[in-house]
Amino acid sequence: MTGDVRRKVLLTAVELDELRRSGHDVTILAVHSINPYTGVPSFKGQRIEGAIDTEAYSDFQAPASFERGQRPLPEIDVLQEKARRWGLRPETTVVIYDGDRSMTAARAWWVLKWAGLPDVRVLDGGMPAWIAAGLPTTEMVATPEVSDIALSPDHMPELDAEGALRIGREGVLLDARIRPNYIGGPVLPGQPARGHIPYAISAPAPDNVTDYGNFTDGPTLTEMYRALGADGSSEVGVYCGAGMSAAHTVLALASIGIEASMYPGSWSAWISDPTRPVITGADPL
Repeated sequence: MTGDVRRKVLLTAVELDELRRSGHDVTILAVHSINPYTGVPSFKGQRIEGAIDTEAYSDFQAPASFERGQRPLPEIDVLQEKARRWGLRPETTVVIYDGDRSMTAARAWWVLKWAGLPDVRVLDGGMPAWIAAGLPTTEMVATPEVSDIALSPDHMPELDAEGALRIGREGVLLDARIRPNYIGGPVLPGQPARGHIPYAISAPAPDNVTDYGNFTDGPTLTEMYRALGADGSSEVGVYCGAGMSAAHTVLALASIGIEASMYPGSWSAWISDPTRPVITGADPL
């Protein structure tokens, strides 16, 4: 059963290859990006055959805003127009991959699920896992047939600032940023506050994956999140800096059968209101 739950959101390279060879209706999206910290592009010139190019920081978010954060959810009509260009249809299985630990693929997964696509999965380990499995690649650019898909928002559980604080008090609120950002500390005048939302527990998203970039096994993820209180007995919420790492953790939790709500605006939206409390240090409060 654990494997069945995982396969609903994550596919290995071999599983994806077998799914395609079986004649299953599959649409593959390649999520390209330029690392905002290093400037290194994720695309190395090779694609899975038939993969449709998308861009992480323009296709799966709206422009930054003060109140909604650095990576707000896209406007549904804009996303729908792109989904039609990509040829997405409600009856297809959409499989998404990227080149770096599924961080941007997870955001695309969450956004498309939020927009109402019923069967969206992530290629576990992304393009590196595909290549490591010895599966073929191509330089050809896919030209999908335009669809008439209709999207609508709010199909994934999401939080606003008040909801995140409530879950912190009543359930389990996970902070998916790296630990130094969670701990926070002093900042220069005019710089955004550093720290975390009250009651939030540090749960860095990079811990979801192995050194090879694939998600760690189900029993390990289950134990890791059980130790943080996310064992299915309480409501779980996740945030990060701007809704990228949080989506990765929501995906990791979904792979072990735990539903979690996401705060899309995350820390970048939380600190837009100077009256909201900021906790510094390694403890939740």
